[in-house]
Amino acid sequence: MIYMDAASTAPPRQDVLDMLNPLLTKDFGNPASLHEAGQQAKRANDWARTQVAGQLGVAAEEVYFTSGGTEGANAAVIGAALAKPRGRVVVSSAIEHPAVLEACKYLVEFHGFEHRIIPVSVTGLVDLEAAGQLIDADVAVVSVMAVNNEVGTIQPVEQLAQLAHAAGAIMHTDAVQAAGWIDLKPLCAAVDALSISGHKIGSLKGSGAMYLSAKHRFVPLLHGGGQQGGLRSGTENPAAAVGIAVALQAATAQREAGLGENFGPYLIERILKELNAKHPGSVRLTGDPEHRVGGIASFVFPKTAGETVLIELARRGVLCSSGSACAAGSTDPSAVLTAMGYEEELAHTAVRLSFTRTAKENEISQVASAVVSCVSGLLS
Repeated sequence: MIYMDAASTAPPRQDVLDMLNPLLTKDFGNPASLHEAGQQAKRANDWARTQVAGQLGVAAEEVYFTSGGTEGANAAVIGAALAKPRGRVVVSSAIEHPAVLEACKYLVEFHGFEHRIIPVSVTGLVDLEAAGQLIDADVAVVSVMAVNNEVGTIQPVEQLAQLAHAAGAIMHTDAVQAAGWIDLKPLCAAVDALSISGHKIGSLKGSGAMYLSAKHRFVPLLHGGGQQGGLRSGTENPAAAVGIAVALQAATAQREAGLGENFGPYLIERILKELNAKHPGSVRLTGDPEHRVGGIASFVFPKTAGETVLIELARRGVLCSSGSACAAGSTDPSAVLTAMGYEEELAHTAVRLSFTRTAKENEISQVASAVVSCVSGLLS
């Protein structure tokens, strides 16, 4: 079996598991307790916060631990919008994760906000000219993801942040798919809020972290005991926090070493070249050919039907997906691809191959061969 669905969830890192075991079995105290067990847990939690802050290039008091990317996006978008004493408008791209789009929908339905949507090109890049027209003095929050979770396109977040700040708005970026592949420090330096998820970088499901700038006020989503400065109440989870910290450290070391950097381009080149040589027009790359992360290679297969390619790849031991796991069970075509201009029938043929930097070179080669063989067999 070759696992190629890391954009849905990445395999847990062994170094993360090794660090978590004592926190789940021996040092399990509540960080709010004053006895030694509680203080040991608090020291672990404080260490994790400091480490994550260092990875993001922000102050420790600006780091908050969450239950994942969805909570982080909601806390940033809704929290900033409700705290902003100005026009009741939120702006996002057309291809945001449902965590952002549904947060915007909530603001529209329950708080009377307007939701403006920035269109994207056929490669998934936001239209900066349109963004400039949509982001004005009435806008409270702008939220655009750093890397698209289905096609891997990297967005010009820094330029969007400049537009947001020029209009007096707060800028949030969903960096769930960026963590592990691009440096998060420049992103944090450009934006006011950033959210990541633990299980996308080899830590635990149900864990996440967010950066909220101390320069701005955010209304908390959760109310209770006042943990984490009152912005994220609820008993803190040192094991989840340490897992995020260790995973981010490992991801940074691998990125700086260039590990796995060429796997994506290799996979894309082989599949496009070999399939189109045998069956012209049988495959198209989705997402931007240049502005993309190395860990997501996504395609549509115009001459095949539905999920046939996925089923055949699974039979050959390659586990991948058609797109976002958050749309699992839906028979609708990818909302991301249709927003990019793909016809519904073609969008139904999407296949996303996603992997971590620790993927093995021979596995990447085997996957390329499997895709070419699989699609060729279906078209013969």
